[in-house]
Amino acid sequence: MNDTVDKLVIFLAKRDGIDKLVKTFQYVSKLVNWHVEATHPNMAKRFKQWEVASGLSRKAFRTGRFLTGFNVLRRNPGSTHTLRLLAVLANAGEMVYFFFDHFLWLSRIGTIDANLARRMSFISAFGESVGYVFFIITDFIMLKEGLKAERKLKSSKEKSVEEEKGIQKIKAERIMRLMAVAANVADLIIALADIEPNPFCNHTVSLGISGLVSAWSGWYRNWPS
Repeated sequence: MNDTVDKLVIFLAKRDGIDKLVKTFQYVSKLVNWHVEATHPNMAKRFKQWEVASGLSRKAFRTGRFLTGFNVLRRNPGSTHTLRLLAVLANAGEMVYFFFDHFLWLSRIGTIDANLARRMSFISAFGESVGYVFFIITDFIMLKEGLKAERKLKSSKEKSVEEEKGIQKIKAERIMRLMAVAANVADLIIALADIEPNPFCNHTVSLGISGLVSAWSGWYRNWPS
């Protein structure tokens, strides 16, 4: 079943681990910069440079990631009409995010017109936000279905080994989905800071904590078992 697109997606996904590590650097340095800016300006400048460099590096790592959403829709869009519709909306938003993020990166490093950065940032963040909203809805639907399936398995008075394994599998999937919800909510806050700047989303502490929640949730989900 693995064709060229499948192989390319698998290859690109191997960079998820380093992306989460560099994302941790990015948002830790953001918080440190904010904390020491008034008292140690020279140190704050160094951490600001680390934050910017980390952000640009992550954009380079994500080259071609828009193909992931395309491949999901090709291979496994969902088991019901509702899940298929949500998958289309969520992955379309994510594809817009990753695709225009390439141009944002190129504008910020000076390869193309730097004046395009703000427009590319808005389009990318808008697509990202749309994707996250529908990913979150999908995860809540799957969490609800998981709870129903678990209650059904637990209703048996004498559980077989397979039923016990099924319950454990559902619990493990629930943790992964909760981690995904946490990451998507955190990333949604970061995206909203670009789309509609406001005191809460744009506060350094909100952005820093959201970035770390997203990164560490991703660490948990991508860590080899």
